[in-house]
Amino acid sequence: MAILRPFRALRPKDALAERVLSPPYDVMNRAEAKAMAGGNAYSFLRVTRAELELSADVGAYDARVYERSNENLKGFVRDGVFLRDEKPCFYIYRQTMGGRTQTGVVGCASIDAYESGDIKRHELTRVEKEEDRVRHFDVCDANTEPVFLTYRADARVDDAVGDFTRARSPAYDFVGADGVGHALWTVDDDAASAALVRAFDGVDFLYIADGHHRSASAYRVGLRRREEHPGFDGTEEFNFFMAVAFPDRDLCIFDYNRVVRDLAGMSVEGFLSEVEKRFVIEKRGALAYAPREKHGFGMFLADDWYALRARENIVPKDDAIGALDVSILQDGLLRPVLGIEEPRTDERIDFVGGIRGLAELERRVRTDMAVAFSLCPVSVAELLAVADGGLIMPPKSTWFEPKLGSGLFVHTLS
Repeated sequence: MAILRPFRALRPKDALAERVLSPPYDVMNRAEAKAMAGGNAYSFLRVTRAELELSADVGAYDARVYERSNENLKGFVRDGVFLRDEKPCFYIYRQTMGGRTQTGVVGCASIDAYESGDIKRHELTRVEKEEDRVRHFDVCDANTEPVFLTYRADARVDDAVGDFTRARSPAYDFVGADGVGHALWTVDDDAASAALVRAFDGVDFLYIADGHHRSASAYRVGLRRREEHPGFDGTEEFNFFMAVAFPDRDLCIFDYNRVVRDLAGMSVEGFLSEVEKRFVIEKRGALAYAPREKHGFGMFLADDWYALRARENIVPKDDAIGALDVSILQDGLLRPVLGIEEPRTDERIDFVGGIRGLAELERRVRTDMAVAFSLCPVSVAELLAVADGGLIMPPKSTWFEPKLGSGLFVHTLS
């Protein structure tokens, strides 16, 4: 079976695509989602974050939230905001940000490929977040947002994508409110679709870049539907989940920085003394510092920036995970000095995507945090190597930009 297959997407009609488009569900809090949707009745946040329409006493995981999501999606279809393509198609999705483009193929991946490891992972999931999307996909009877996949660039895929996009105009082509350009081609030509199937047949593996919770949730919903339909033959839509696959060379990973609420009872001087046992410290004063090389870190503390360099004795040898900068910071400073044992659950730590800039780290320290750390971004090559080794990266290791837009295509499960 092809590692990626076409499907009949629900898509917004052309005139409404720009108004429907929204950021992914998990990059904002409830208040931000409500503000983003604002007076826009067509915002897809009304499907992915339906709690914004409910009173504040209704929790984000309340059954009424999922029911409202389903009602809103069905309302979009009923009112003609979303239309279904007449036959299964691939879609070519191009994003442009800051003069850089990434061009991916939208299709459906098999839950069997996910289970077998042909779709590789590099992160663990959090139970409550996974369960949230299980309920959301199940009640909506749809994968409302795609999984962000990557693969090692392949000339056959390049040729199939290039041949189609050069010959056709996109169905959508606009710049969103955040300055990111979005263009989408519908591959409704049978020969072009077959060329993409053949091209992806030559791709050994797909890798989850972003969307581990969405893929795990879609997998679980697929298994649940199989139990409910014991006579399934594997072609049913619930056996697949929606994804966008980009070549690895197109991707840009930003730094994923850390802020910590307190110094574990230490004074600034005492904290610096402990850090110096593990890192070489250079004070930079007011000059914001982002490291340019691996094993270097920036630190903002008490209105001063510091450049840190890990001492050799805390950098593991022959350990692909331990040698990552996020691991060195965790194992060499956050755990032994600040007592952050489990960053996935400890409420004293928070994570700031590099797209927000160093000024956001300064702002957090001056408002609700005590210290901030800037890191070098993980490389795409490191991510693929970790996944190939069957290893798991520490939480919050990667921040991809641009984020995939939501609402331009939806995959229904029945």
